[in-house]
Amino acid sequence: MERWASNDLLVGPLISTDLSLHTERSNVLVTYQGSPGTVIEAMVLKAFRNCIAVPYKSSEGALEAVESSLADKAVLTIENSSIGSFHPTYDLLLSHNLQIVQEVQMDVELCLLALPGVQKDDLQTIFSHPQDLAQCEYSLSNLGVSKKNVDHGAAGAEIISKQNLRDDEVIGSARSAELYGLNILECNFQDASPNTSRYLVLAITANIPNEYEKYKTSIVFGLEEGPGTLHKALVAFWKRDLNLTKIESRPNRGKPMRTLGTEKQFNYIFYVDFEASLAEIPTQNALKELEEIASFLRVLGCYPSTTI
Repeated sequence: MERWASNDLLVGPLISTDLSLHTERSNVLVTYQGSPGTVIEAMVLKAFRNCIAVPYKSSEGALEAVESSLADKAVLTIENSSIGSFHPTYDLLLSHNLQIVQEVQMDVELCLLALPGVQKDDLQTIFSHPQDLAQCEYSLSNLGVSKKNVDHGAAGAEIISKQNLRDDEVIGSARSAELYGLNILECNFQDASPNTSRYLVLAITANIPNEYEKYKTSIVFGLEEGPGTLHKALVAFWKRDLNLTKIESRPNRGKPMRTLGTEKQFNYIFYVDFEASLAEIPTQNALKELEEIASFLRVLGCYPSTTI
């Protein structure tokens, strides 16, 4: 048990599963932010056979466990088809020295949960994480309830169960209902179906891709101020027929502002995903060209993408 010693580690059952994408060995330790009963835990258990899912209070703690060799992999949510990008995840990718080794996409089903015997008409307050609430915004508008933010849906389910709150409900997973003795009032409560989330799996050691496998590559870079600099950066990929699948800009947290004459403007960095492997010559040439105009360039990972 020494491997899991951390103030950020959540006390709870360590769960293994036989469902799998693949894994290098049994009992791989996979960390995530949350607790048993969360949607991200369901993704971990479905994606990795015989893994030990290790919950942490924060994503920072989950990543630091891998950096300190207390765990093998960490999982972060990066995007949802209903509400878009999870911006804090991008900042975490840059602030930690880990490599993206896999992308996993999974359909997410959110449920409306309450204590046994409680009906929808009895409800006054709903607990959930802000991102889960956002995925159910239209459905919630028809209920006329007040909202209360919690760390995740499983935390709300635990509060309702332990405090016997009979006029409250929570948006969470079906597993939360099972763990905390709640009834499912409605399945697929989210506004849109399918409701797909994209997750990144991070590890210390990078993948070693070959030229003939299908991979995605993620990078982050900064640019000096000047007309057309972003255009020049993206042309490096266009010239080599490299398909960009995602572009995300974020303020540079280390140097958030830049001065142009007497004016101050935001200083941005750019995250880019594209469909190609680092083993391919066009990728190598595109990154070499980008490096010539970028203020910095970092490869975040080269990895396969899987849907489960």
